[in-house]
Amino acid sequence: MVDGFERIRRRLDVPEAFGPDVLEAAAAAVRRGPRVPPGAPSTVVDARELPFITIDPVGSTDLDQAFFARRTRTGYTVFYAIADVAAFVTAEDPVDREARARGVTLYSPDLRTSLHPEVISEQAGSLLEGQDRRALLWTIDLDQDAQLIDARLERADVRNRAQLSYAQAQAMTATVDIDHPVAVLAELGPKRMLLEAERGAVSLALPSQEVRANRSGGFDLLYDESFPIETWNAQISLLAGIAASRIMLDAGTGLLRTLPPPDQRTIDQLRRTAEALGIDWAPEVSYADRVRRLKPDTPQRAAMLSQAARGLRGAGYVAFADHELPAQPEHSAIASTYAHVTAPLRRLCDRFANELIVAQCADAQPPTWAVEALDELPSLMGSARARDRNLERAIVDFVEAIVLEPRVGDVFDAVVTDVDVDRGRSRIQLRDPAVVARLPAAGLALGHRVRVRLLEADAEAGQVRFELGD
Repeated sequence: MVDGFERIRRRLDVPEAFGPDVLEAAAAAVRRGPRVPPGAPSTVVDARELPFITIDPVGSTDLDQAFFARRTRTGYTVFYAIADVAAFVTAEDPVDREARARGVTLYSPDLRTSLHPEVISEQAGSLLEGQDRRALLWTIDLDQDAQLIDARLERADVRNRAQLSYAQAQAMTATVDIDHPVAVLAELGPKRMLLEAERGAVSLALPSQEVRANRSGGFDLLYDESFPIETWNAQISLLAGIAASRIMLDAGTGLLRTLPPPDQRTIDQLRRTAEALGIDWAPEVSYADRVRRLKPDTPQRAAMLSQAARGLRGAGYVAFADHELPAQPEHSAIASTYAHVTAPLRRLCDRFANELIVAQCADAQPPTWAVEALDELPSLMGSARARDRNLERAIVDFVEAIVLEPRVGDVFDAVVTDVDVDRGRSRIQLRDPAVVARLPAAGLALGHRVRVRLLEADAEAGQVRFELGD
């Protein structure tokens, strides 16, 4: 199966090993130690007394974020440490040039294709447990309802006290003292989610396919199931991204992650789909409020969720400078302005946006190299994320075919999640194994259960073919 992953990566021009010049530049930067990048404010605070923790998937070594929060007399203070990649990567050095070509870290089941060399992304720049690290430190003040009051970003030295998996952190919510960071996160996360709903943010409970290594050395195809604490942890990242966008907009220079709102035609189509599926949708209820309450617990609701994703198309990046603000700065799914700033080890644009914010919070001019990169970052990130999506889809298609190869001729239970009348085909979702596939049949009813027979599973082409079964 690994050979198949390698073929996919070659076909999609996924970068291979770093060149000698990149590796040497990264190693030299690590030997030199972290430094304040050119043109940035020189202050570095000592925040190593704060008991940060990290919460990540099992086995993670590229740790971008560390969290700590405490209650205050008026609400909460969140401390959020972000890996300081610019402490090791200088604009236009070999590591920077290679990072611009890659854009993002790419994940295959057998391999991580990192944005930066390992000595930075998994060692000196990673917020590893028990290690002093240079970071960018958010200090975010919230009221009792977890509403954002104030935020600032500055350079700091920090120390991660515990690296937790999602399962470990979730289990700890029932056992730790109420002042432990996990307990505070379990309090903050739901409050931020309530504010998200009140803003009109969109949240879709769509099951996502995941290829996961198993204990026997092979790979399984599953529908991903997340822990509640994973969602709460993501709320802190969203909080920092919202704060970052406001700071950059106030300063008149920055980079936003945007998503236009769905147009009325799309909303009207979704309302007709809901009516056809027998799903109530009162006229006064918005798209965001209706889909947020949908769970994929019936075939009809699973199909509706699949259709509702049409309202989340068109995400991109927009840069601005000299107070020429973008005409459409919003991210409609978040129902706020928003910026990517919390994953600089794995995403190119975060490094530059963070430098703008550090300067803006210090009432200083942002580094010239960060401002000059704004023109090309939207294009670089668009290309990188397209390659990321194509790799993920190709991997899933390949594993679907591998899993189904021994079962050609078998009949499966499936749900119709989309119908394309013009092309004469439908999309179906199998419950087990976790397969989503096309079916050459246009006369099916959206949301209905069907029986389908597997005609072909071609791993080389990453293709499976079904027909209606008995």
